[in-house]
Amino acid sequence: MTSAEGRATYKIGIDVGGTFTDLVAYNEQTAEMVTLKSHSVPANPGKGVLNAIDTLLKNHPGDISLLVHASTIGTNLFLGQMGLDIPTVALITTAGFADVLEIGRQKRAQVYNPFFQRPPALIDKKYRFTIHERINAQGHIVQKIQPSELDELVVRLKKEKFAAIAISFLHSYKNNQHEMEVKEFLQKALPDLPIITSFEVDPEYREYERTSTTVLNAILTPVISKYLTTIIDGLGQVNAMCPIQVMQSNGGLASFESACNLPVATIESGPATGVTAAAHLSKVMDLDKVLCFDMGGTTAKAGAVINQQPQMIHEYEVGGEVHAGRMIKSSGYPVRYPFIDMAEISAGGGTIAYIDDFGNLKVGPMSAGADPGPACYEKGGDHPTITDANLILGRLNPQGLSGGDVPLSLSASTEAFLSKLVSKLDISLELSALGIIDIVNQQMIRALRLISVERGYDPREFVLLAYGGGGPNHAAAIADGFGVKTVLIPANPGVFSAMGLLIADFRNDYKSCLLCDFSHLDESEILTHFAALKKRSIAEFSKEGFAEKDIKYELSLELRYAGQSFEISIPWQADKEKIVTKFHQRHREMYGYASPEDELELVNIVLTAIGITDKPQIYSSSHHSHDEGDIPFTKRKVYFRDTGWASCKIYQRKNLFAGFRDSGPVIIEQYDSTTLVPCNWDVECDGLGNLKLTRKETDDV
Repeated sequence: MTSAEGRATYKIGIDVGGTFTDLVAYNEQTAEMVTLKSHSVPANPGKGVLNAIDTLLKNHPGDISLLVHASTIGTNLFLGQMGLDIPTVALITTAGFADVLEIGRQKRAQVYNPFFQRPPALIDKKYRFTIHERINAQGHIVQKIQPSELDELVVRLKKEKFAAIAISFLHSYKNNQHEMEVKEFLQKALPDLPIITSFEVDPEYREYERTSTTVLNAILTPVISKYLTTIIDGLGQVNAMCPIQVMQSNGGLASFESACNLPVATIESGPATGVTAAAHLSKVMDLDKVLCFDMGGTTAKAGAVINQQPQMIHEYEVGGEVHAGRMIKSSGYPVRYPFIDMAEISAGGGTIAYIDDFGNLKVGPMSAGADPGPACYEKGGDHPTITDANLILGRLNPQGLSGGDVPLSLSASTEAFLSKLVSKLDISLELSALGIIDIVNQQMIRALRLISVERGYDPREFVLLAYGGGGPNHAAAIADGFGVKTVLIPANPGVFSAMGLLIADFRNDYKSCLLCDFSHLDESEILTHFAALKKRSIAEFSKEGFAEKDIKYELSLELRYAGQSFEISIPWQADKEKIVTKFHQRHREMYGYASPEDELELVNIVLTAIGITDKPQIYSSSHHSHDEGDIPFTKRKVYFRDTGWASCKIYQRKNLFAGFRDSGPVIIEQYDSTTLVPCNWDVECDGLGNLKLTRKETDDV
């Protein structure tokens, strides 16, 4: 695309984090990348987005052809973020099932706590309306809807100011006639209200999860619409009008309209971007097993890419509690939608360290965030954080981060440690800082175990891809403690997640619920369902401008042993015996056993449709060989557990070229991150600009 008067045009990816808002801009004329980090505005994340765009255009004048955005506003809404209020929504359901949201499942988040209280229902009982209708589990209509009930329902709905309406009838996944009938009636009577049906959002059985997902979508619809509209209006004020696309939790893009209609699909869009970028890089480098480690300013996240595909889960809980990276079941509100499988912990640069009531050193979950930030930012924060610890140990440039744009104060960090930690621990300043780093590294190792060992994979077979502002600083130590021998640091690790927005494809997931004996199911019936889902996807993708030739399809079956409660997704093959064999194999990998003698039950047929986008050439072999001796470096003292203070080479990453090699201790600094290469590691730079860290072999048994 060419801008008027030869001005530059940019495709922009923006990822809003808890501490920094990351922006990557691709110049469509020169193929150059512009990156920047600006402080997030937690109380108004949209303002942080507009601030980043304004900074870009002031320093690099031009026009914007496309904005691709990722945020966690959906999650933040249910965590009680300041400035976000849960809108009032009505639920219409089958008579006798008004309390399904409160009944939920029998499982308790805290089994031995007699005072535990479930999270409050998202819709008050007075706003849950019922209709005498019934469709049975086979999809047959048992009781029709009476028109008089609908007239009475409209009168009751008009008495309140609802922001949206959710409809979830029993067994609508088998027959959606009644939900469609009520929706059409209400749309005529209440044309200004968004009306969300469960068959459009989550056409699967299990009425609690389906109703919860539908209600969450209804609640998010006005919130996300207002948020994205605010950004569009803000772009107009700086003469930067352009289309907006939004990252979904499944790692695929959605248009502005789709994101507003199905916002529940974007709840975890922020964390998904980094794994999406990792999957793209794994294809470029032909890597089969990659562990993703993303450490930002507020949290750290772990994911996995296997056979160049992000690993997925199909149910998530928002607004719930997390323990050691694991979501505590029944502590939040279930959402049934494909999510990239990730473990997230409170271990970012701003995570606060403290002494508990028993005199123990603790780290997290509280974070200094973007405002006031770590003590070293000198913005009012006086708590010791992970960033302060790294600064004290010499692992961060005392002149500041982001090329000096974020100044750091070593004296402020030292004062925070001395007053709040050292005076109570009776150890040295260096050991207290090192203790914090050791604790948080162990927390991150546990998170990586969740998405590898607990999923049936051996982490020693993986490469650890580290990104985020803090990831490269901790990666080698984490790999040491996890048995991983190779660490990969991408060219722009601090904005790597934002780069994932520029190379993502569109994606929609479609399901057809069968609930039948797999052995007696004819292959032609499965293909018939696939064909119906494909027809639907073609119609929807055509609205986004995709021709059928530009859509790729992935077919899978969700199977289980008869009587089980949870399914395993198996890729479709035109051979039922191979599918059965693969199911038993995967079940054994995940749970340690298989039961080939048991019958299999097919729960869902799944079609994933991927709209292939034009991608900028982010990775190219443009890094030329260079004489290592010509690369300048400085030195400073860095503290390590085994050696104490040691002289460490400091390189600037912009000076490194393909073929560069050195042995630790080495620090490599750049605008958006700092890479630490400890004494027992080697580092080299490849032709794509990645840093490859390799652990030295030892004679230890």
